[in-house]
Amino acid sequence: MSIFYIVATPIGNLGDISPRAVEVLKSVDYIACEDTRTSGKLLKHFGIATQTFSFHLHNEHKKVAHLMNILNANQNVALISDAGMPGISDPGFLAVRAAKQEGHTITVIPGPDAATTALIASGLPSDRYSFEGFLPHKKGRQKRLGQLAEEERTLIIYESPNRLIKLLGELDKYFGGDRLAAVARELTKTFEEIIRGSVSELKEEFENRDSIKGEIVVVVSGKGYSE
Repeated sequence: MSIFYIVATPIGNLGDISPRAVEVLKSVDYIACEDTRTSGKLLKHFGIATQTFSFHLHNEHKKVAHLMNILNANQNVALISDAGMPGISDPGFLAVRAAKQEGHTITVIPGPDAATTALIASGLPSDRYSFEGFLPHKKGRQKRLGQLAEEERTLIIYESPNRLIKLLGELDKYFGGDRLAAVARELTKTFEEIIRGSVSELKEEFENRDSIKGEIVVVVSGKGYSE
């Protein structure tokens, strides 16, 4: 049977990739990429010439069959996302499940991860936390926010820059403006920024900015937490 590698890649700083990850990406027969153009820059930087093919949310079901054909032909494949660990708010779950069902070996190469990086940097409790990823954009969003407002664990939420102010406004409404939180932006990159304060303070901070750029992780303290 073949080996299906799940390989973490840098979330910003290229120096965070592990030697083992580079070795695996050079040794496999194919690399499945969330975006071949984005991954191409990373692979070129490390002199990795392995053949690639796209594997993302819009073609995941169709490409699983292609991936299984490669593994079943006794060829090894590595899966990478644009940044971080595949399978965390990224493609990957269906492929891992299918590969396990076919009897192939699953090997995870750990590495950078925006969620836990932001959690630790926030200074909020990290012993118990809930990773929420991207909240529903429309259907079920308000219900989910109401449920999360009662959660006692620290919450980790992904959000896009153009929707950050909306999210902070919703947190103000459902969680209360005094709830402690942190916004982590551009983690591990040159302009990394981690701002901590109450939800209302963070809302005011970003409302007063001309623009908001970069990958965003919002960390929110659980209900009842105080310092």
